[in-house]
Amino acid sequence: MGPVRRIVVAVAAISTATVASACGHPAPAKPVRQVIDVSEDACGQGWTDPHTGQQTFYFRNTGSNPTTVDLIDVRTGAISAEVPDIGPNTTRGTRVDVGGGTFAFRCALEGSDNALITGPTVTIAGPPAASAAAPVTPEDLYGPDKRYVDYVAAGLTRLAADTDILRDTVDRGDLATARTAWLTAHLDYERLGAAYDAFGDYDGKLDGRTDGLAGGAADPQFTGFHRVEYGLWHGESLATLAGPADQLAQDVHGLVADFPDIQVPLLDLGLRTHEILENTLRFEMTGDADYGSGSSLATAAANVTGTRELLTVLDPVLRTRYARLPQTMTWLNRFEALLETHHANAPAGDPASGAWTAVSALSPSDRQRLNGTLSQLLEYLAPIATICKPRKTFQ
Repeated sequence: MGPVRRIVVAVAAISTATVASACGHPAPAKPVRQVIDVSEDACGQGWTDPHTGQQTFYFRNTGSNPTTVDLIDVRTGAISAEVPDIGPNTTRGTRVDVGGGTFAFRCALEGSDNALITGPTVTIAGPPAASAAAPVTPEDLYGPDKRYVDYVAAGLTRLAADTDILRDTVDRGDLATARTAWLTAHLDYERLGAAYDAFGDYDGKLDGRTDGLAGGAADPQFTGFHRVEYGLWHGESLATLAGPADQLAQDVHGLVADFPDIQVPLLDLGLRTHEILENTLRFEMTGDADYGSGSSLATAAANVTGTRELLTVLDPVLRTRYARLPQTMTWLNRFEALLETHHANAPAGDPASGAWTAVSALSPSDRQRLNGTLSQLLEYLAPIATICKPRKTFQ
């Protein structure tokens, strides 16, 4: 079926051009394929058709150094596009909304004495594009980073207390209470969002899955929340589960003790606004991270909380740089509200109580609605990583 479809499309294209010519109208012009050189010797060469509107640029690195290229307005420093780490002898494309301004391509070369090169300047008439954003400096992010670290520190304090409760209920042999305590503590962790990568080895110890473990759920390296979850919902005796629960509590307290010496990188603030919920779509909305509790939607709601906190601390940076921030918040609220429709018999604001619908029990229409809403939200979140990337040099 694939080859037939391609032939039909080709014939249709030829027929359209032929009819247009026969009727005395010129055939539609073929779009110019704009290939921009981003090498050390020719940064920004090749922009032969500068104009406003949506267009695709292809960046060709003919040099010997990996290169990151930005399209900048040289008067304001606003960035319209960025393509990172283009390897030697590589061509990569990106779709760009170009507005009016005085533009140049700027090439940042890794491992070169001539590390930052600005190409030829091109002036285009018209209003600036809404997607162009003023560059963010490290100084712009110090305040948001400090507020986020304070948020994580407070969350870790709650996590330690709730993990101790989980350990104690397992020790007492109280299955029902232990299950509730597990969900409370696990959601504490899932709200911490952007800090996961900064936690280093602790993240694998606390929230690792069985992926790649030869022994699966029985593998000695399977530890943390999902190991305890597996035992609580698969009939393991609480006496046997006391060891994993105690190890979980010890690892949490180890993280709490080490956190004052852990830095949340400035770059992570923007990156994680998209990546947290991207992982939610991949692991929670598929049920891949469910080890028996059926709480994937509760985890998704906790991930929304973590994302919302990031957007809150980044608001002073994004407010004047990202025109679609209001739509982003609208879709975040919409996704959160959809999740709550699958949370029964729970007091408002208490995701650890009541009953959550398991992902496997969702109807096809409910699953489609949740995934579609989250996918749209991720589209709005995607530009934030580039907008909030800290930049030291702009000229």
